[in-house]
Amino acid sequence: MPRTMLLAVGGNSLIRAGEKGTFAEQLANARHTAAAIIGLIRDGYRLVITHGNGPQVGADLLRSERAADQVPGLPLDVCGAATQGEIGYLLCQSLHDELGAAGLHIPLVSVITQTVVSPDDPAMQHPTKPIGPFYSRADAEQRKRAFGWEIVEDAARGYRRVVPSPEPIDIIELEVIRDLVEDGVLVVAVGGGGIPVVRSNGTLQGVEAVIDKDRASALLASRLNVDLFAISTDADFVYRDYKTPAQQPLTHVTVSEMETYLRAGQFPPGNMGPKVESALRFLRNGGPEVIITSYQHLYEAVAGHAGTRIVRDGELVAAGAEQEYGTLPLRGR
Repeated sequence: MPRTMLLAVGGNSLIRAGEKGTFAEQLANARHTAAAIIGLIRDGYRLVITHGNGPQVGADLLRSERAADQVPGLPLDVCGAATQGEIGYLLCQSLHDELGAAGLHIPLVSVITQTVVSPDDPAMQHPTKPIGPFYSRADAEQRKRAFGWEIVEDAARGYRRVVPSPEPIDIIELEVIRDLVEDGVLVVAVGGGGIPVVRSNGTLQGVEAVIDKDRASALLASRLNVDLFAISTDADFVYRDYKTPAQQPLTHVTVSEMETYLRAGQFPPGNMGPKVESALRFLRNGGPEVIITSYQHLYEAVAGHAGTRIVRDGELVAAGAEQEYGTLPLRGR
C-alpha cells in the first residue's frame, strides 16, 4: 500500500517576508512549493495538502470594506471560502505543471472545505484572533459601533479587529477527501483551517471565526489515518532556546520531550506553539510521526536527513541518524 502524508503548507510558502502579496509573487512561490513536493510523489506518497490563508483573507476583507459603497460586503466565512478557491487554484495549477515536467500523471483537485466548530466553545465568547488591517483609534471605535466588532490595541501599530478561534471538531467533506485519496488523487483541502460552520437544527451555518490551520490539519490527518503529518514553515527545525546564544535545533524527539519543552514556554503561542501542539495532538491520537521543517528541506526531512522529527514515546530512532545532520547547514549554530 502507498504511504499517505498530510502536508500543512505554511503561509510563508505563498507570501514571503517583504513581499506585497501580488498574484505574480504568490504564483511564483506556489511553483517553488510544488517543485519541493514532486520528490515525495515520485517516492510513492499519496498526498493531502492543507494551507494557510491569513494574508489573503485580510486582503479580501479590506477590499470588501473599501468597496462597501458600491457592492455588498462579504462576511468572514465567505472570504475564507473565496480564498480557499484562490489558493487552491494557485497550488493545483503549479502542481499540474510541475507534475507534467516530471513526467508524472497524477490527478489533483482542490476541495472547498467546511470545518465544524461548537457554538458553545468558550472561544466563541472570547475573541482573540486578530484579522484584517490596522486602524487608528478613531477608525476602530467607529467600526466597533457600526459593525459590533471586538477591537484590540497593538501598541506599536494601532488597532485591529479580533474574532473567535474555536477548536475544530469535524470536517464536513471528510469522506469525499478520503475517497479521493484512496483513488490516488492529490487533494488540496482544509485551506485556512476550513470554513468555520456550526450545526443548527440539521443545517449548517457559517460563523465569523478563524480556525487554526495546523489544528484543523492535525484533525484531518488523524481522521484519515495518514502515515506522516508534515508541517512546512519558515524554519528548518523546531529550536530549543530560540534566538538565544544557547539555541539548538531539535532533530529527533519524543512526545514527552516536546511536552516538557512546551510546558517550559519554549514554543511561543504566536509562532511555533500551535504547530507543536498540533503535532502532539496527532501523535496522541495514534499518529505514527510528525515532521516540522521548511519547504526547502521537506524532501530531506522525510528521508530522515533534516528537520525536526517527533515520534511517540518508545519509538526508536535509527542508529546514526543524528550524525547525518552534520552535512546540512543548521541556522543558529
